[in-house]
Amino acid sequence: MAKPSYVKFETPVDLQKKALEVVEASRAGGSIRKGTNECTKAIERGEALLVVIAEDVDPPEIVMHLPELCGEKRVPYIFVSEKVALGKAAGLNVGSAAIAVAKTANADGESAIKDMVNKLSGKMSFKGEEKKEEKKEQKPKEKKGASKKPKEEKKEQKEEKKAEEKGASKEEAKTVTA
Repeated sequence: MAKPSYVKFETPVDLQKKALEVVEASRAGGSIRKGTNECTKAIERGEALLVVIAEDVDPPEIVMHLPELCGEKRVPYIFVSEKVALGKAAGLNVGSAAIAVAKTANADGESAIKDMVNKLSGKMSFKGEEKKEEKKEQKPKEKKGASKKPKEEKKEQKEEKKAEEKGASKEEAKTVTA
């Protein structure tokens, strides 16, 4: 079966397991948000440390906005293959489309999140990173004193035209009198 359109990158199985372990540990001693709506609110409020999104959500429109929102808010996100496994890790008897980890139980959870982010750093794209790369590629601007400003150039052009007109009128006067 083909991956849904919202799945931006392939997550290795070992990272999926690690993400589910972080969710379980955070459920026991930290704080998690279960479901797409709560997950969205946690991201928008800046509470989410990690967002775990299931790949087998039907219809996919339910979670399609989450990767984009995570990118805008610079929240790391990861995909797991089954929503049932995600729901089970969150302590539910049913599947869950998305889970947001708001607090971890201990420092081990935070370090595990950092490890996952480091391993997936090239795959996740955050808003603003593209702009930084584009700025680096652009040519550096010339210094202000290096070239004349457009207003100064226009003034000089006007003065030249006036001088030409005056010169032409003096030459006409000479030819008429001669």
